[in-house]
Amino acid sequence: MIGNAAKRWSSLVLSPIKYLLREQRYIFVLIGLAIPAIVFNVLQVSTPSVVVDHNPGEPLRIPRRMTYELHNPTHVNIGGKVPLGLKKKQLRVVVTGGAGFVGSHLVDRLLARGDSVIVVDNFFTGRKDNLLHQLKNPRFELMRHDVVEPLLLEVDQIYHLACPASPTNVVGTLNMLGLAKRVGARFLLTSTSEVYGDPLQHPQVETYWGNVNPIGVRSCYDEGKRVAETLTMDYHRGLNVEARIARIFNTYGPRMCLDDGRVVSNFVAQALRKEPLTVYGDGKQTRSFQYVSDLVEGLMRLMEGDHVGPFNLGNPGEFTMLELAQVVQDTIDPNAKIEYRPNTEDDPHKRKPDISKAKKLLGWEPKVSLREGLPLMVNDFKQRLFGDEKEVTGGTSLSAI
Repeated sequence: MIGNAAKRWSSLVLSPIKYLLREQRYIFVLIGLAIPAIVFNVLQVSTPSVVVDHNPGEPLRIPRRMTYELHNPTHVNIGGKVPLGLKKKQLRVVVTGGAGFVGSHLVDRLLARGDSVIVVDNFFTGRKDNLLHQLKNPRFELMRHDVVEPLLLEVDQIYHLACPASPTNVVGTLNMLGLAKRVGARFLLTSTSEVYGDPLQHPQVETYWGNVNPIGVRSCYDEGKRVAETLTMDYHRGLNVEARIARIFNTYGPRMCLDDGRVVSNFVAQALRKEPLTVYGDGKQTRSFQYVSDLVEGLMRLMEGDHVGPFNLGNPGEFTMLELAQVVQDTIDPNAKIEYRPNTEDDPHKRKPDISKAKKLLGWEPKVSLREGLPLMVNDFKQRLFGDEKEVTGGTSLSAI
C-alpha cells in the first residue's frame, strides 16, 4: 500500500516538474528576469523622507519652491545640485508698475534670463511704449490693473514698484502683501531715499530713522513709503512672508518720462528744447544719481539673496544741482542758460547713500558713472522729442543698453 501511494505521488507531482525541466526551460529564464524587475520597482516606489526645519508650536509651512520640487519629478534635487541636463526652475514673476521707467528695464532683464513675467500697471505714469518690444514674447503678459484693487495670481516672486504719490501707495502695498501671503511668493518692496526726509546724518545709512515732516507738501509720498516699509516688516515677522526692502536713490536713464519733474529729466528735456535749465534755490543741494541698469542689478540681487534689508541702492557719487547742470551742458549744449527759481518747500539739502551694507551682503555696487550714462538717456530723449536717432557727441547708441 505504501509503495503504491509513493508511485501515485511521484506520478502526480514529480512527472510535471520533470517535464517542465526537460521541455520548458525558457519559462525559468523568464521567471529569473521577472524577479529582479519586481524587486527594483518596489524599491523605486518608496520615496526619500524630506526633513523640514520646524519649531514646535508653529504651523508647518512648506515653502512654495519646495512643494513645487517635491511634486514635479523633473525638478527633484536631493543632493543640492542640479542634475546634468536639467535646467533651473523657470520662475513666474509679477512686476507691479512694470510699464514704468525702472519697471520696464527690470522686465527686460527677467525675461532675458528665462522667467515668465506678468506686468500689472494702470498706466497712470507708465507707458505701453516701454513694453512694445516684449508683446510677442510668449513668456510675457500685460494686465491693465490698479493695485488698489485686489489681485489673484499664482506667482513665485513679486516686485512691487507701483507707487503713485498718494495714499493709494499704502493700499496697493497691502493688496500685494496679501497676495504674497496667499500664494507663498517672495515680496520685494521698492521704497525710497525719501524715507530719510531732509537728513541730519550724511551720508545716510539704513539704520538712520530720518527727519521727515509728517504734514509737509512732500509727506504724502514720504510717509506713504515709510508706512509701506512698516507693513512689509509686519507681514514678514508676523505672517512669515519672505520680504525684501530696497531704498532707491535718484535713478536716471532711457524711458524716463520727459516731464516728470525729476531734476535729471528736467535738465535734459530743457537743454534739448533750447530752454533755460531751471535751478531751484542756490543750486548747492546735493543728490546722487545712479544709472537704471545698476539699480535693476541691485534689485535682482536683493530678491535672490537671503537678506531682508532695508538696503540703500544708489550711487554714492555726489553732485550739486549746479554740477549736474554743468554735466548736462557738456553733454548737450555748452551754451545752455541756467535760470534760478525759489526753492521748493521741504527740499532735502543733501542726499547721498551709504552702500556699505549692499556691498558686503549683496556684492553690489554701481558701475556706470553719470558722464557715461547721461548720453544714453539723452539719445532716448532726442529720439522721442524729435525722432532723431543720431548719437549725441560723445554718447552711445541705445542699442548698447
